[in-house]
Amino acid sequence: MCTSCGCGTPRSSAAAEAAGTVALYENLLGENDRLAAHVRAHLDEHGVFAVNLMSSPGSGKTSLLEATIEALPPGLRVAVIEGDLETENDADRIRRHGVAAVQITTGVTCHLDATMVHDALHGLALDEIDILFVENVGNLVCPADFDVGQHRDVVLLSVTEGDDKPDKYPVIFRGADLVLLTKTDLLPHIEEFDVGRARRSIARVRGSGPILEVSSKKGVGLDAWIDWLVGEARARRALASGAPAHADAPHP
Repeated sequence: MCTSCGCGTPRSSAAAEAAGTVALYENLLGENDRLAAHVRAHLDEHGVFAVNLMSSPGSGKTSLLEATIEALPPGLRVAVIEGDLETENDADRIRRHGVAAVQITTGVTCHLDATMVHDALHGLALDEIDILFVENVGNLVCPADFDVGQHRDVVLLSVTEGDDKPDKYPVIFRGADLVLLTKTDLLPHIEEFDVGRARRSIARVRGSGPILEVSSKKGVGLDAWIDWLVGEARARRALASGAPAHADAPHP
């Protein structure tokens, strides 16, 4: 699908060409990781906590962000970097909530990378942001390989997708700091999706780790999600400043 991550690279049986392709890919990832570390250090300097949201298309990332913006405690400042192949539709949805959003249109590239995010930061006032959400391109494969300078990876699994997706696409779930089971308000209408099976599938590929069940439409589970965000943002800011993160400290 894209040439930047190797998805569109023609396959060859020639060992030399294959070795060259692998070396090029490794160099690409190495340079991306270097720039991602620079992005993360830059965010740390400004006390910004960055969350990379990843999932299949249509799992509810933008709807989750809209609900999150409305549910966050007063004074907690957020911004969003949106990734899609085309259009500013999702960024426009975020802006309607009074939140700064930078749209990255990737063309044929099926993921965001550190260069794209680095460039997008120039459109944001980092001193006025506590949490930066990076809504990655909808894809369960390529985004897992590319560090974008985030502090935490959150992967969404919609009940409309099937409870076996973690077994089929283990890499992205394996690296998740948090998994959100989304659109849970539809569970009564989707008999094929079993929450227990989904949780066991996630555990098989990731081991232990937090899993939250949420419905952006109904507001179910948002309190736990907000608590996780606030706690992580507070801890990140304390770590960046060298101060202890107290449980009773004010929100960032």
